[in-house]
Amino acid sequence: MSSQRKVFFVSDRTGITAEVLGHSLLTQFEGIAFKRTTLPFIDSVEKAQAVAQQLADFCLESETRPIVFSTMVDGAIRNALRQRNNALHLDFFEKFIDPLEQELGMMSSHTMGKSHAIDDNDEYKTRIDAVNFTMNSDDGASTKHYDEADVILVGVSRSGKTPTCLYLALHYGIKAANYPLVPEDFDSEKLPNRLQPYRQKLFGLTIHPERLQQIRRERKPDSRYAALDNCKFELAEAESLMRRERIPFLDTTHKSVEELASTIIHSAGLTRRLF
Repeated sequence: MSSQRKVFFVSDRTGITAEVLGHSLLTQFEGIAFKRTTLPFIDSVEKAQAVAQQLADFCLESETRPIVFSTMVDGAIRNALRQRNNALHLDFFEKFIDPLEQELGMMSSHTMGKSHAIDDNDEYKTRIDAVNFTMNSDDGASTKHYDEADVILVGVSRSGKTPTCLYLALHYGIKAANYPLVPEDFDSEKLPNRLQPYRQKLFGLTIHPERLQQIRRERKPDSRYAALDNCKFELAEAESLMRRERIPFLDTTHKSVEELASTIIHSAGLTRRLF
């Protein structure tokens, strides 16, 4: 088995669906290095033929054939993509649309770009509003609109609050704010006053001290802020505060932002607004 394979993600629109589904499948095969190329907006037979020729050229030059993940709504474009090349073609629409049409007793619309279109203005506005709210409420910059928040993430600096909030906003339409817990907050042994009215919206993030030190060193090397003993102190105090105040929290050390967002939504009982 070759230790390296070439993978193409081909789509008549952005390529996001092909990338996500294809990547999920490829992660099951350890020990192989996949070299990825995305070819979006292949929305005509002519463009598909050009890609088919590119695949054919690669087949001639390589000992292994390329793997092609595609999401082509139009059958003619899909067929053109397969001409004159020996690539392994896996099209997600072809695999699932036909069985769904048979089950539902109707033809699909075969409309390109439906999954990432902005035909639904209300849903698009929800996404933009959530992202704007999250950016304006980042790192405790403004707490005056916390009453509008769906969730408020708390934790020490660099524990993963901002990327998780942005992911919640962009992919789920969740208005997520975040508030940093700093050493001054630990002296009183209670929630900061600005968080008191929103106790039921709080969800905590923590992280291993060694990982936190590594992240902080990249930001402020050789500082007290990044010192391991300080990281251990802040994390111990933050976790103690969250336990005392009965704030649920997650360890972000070995979790992706996707895992964190999904877990928070289900654990906090939040309603997803985007699909």
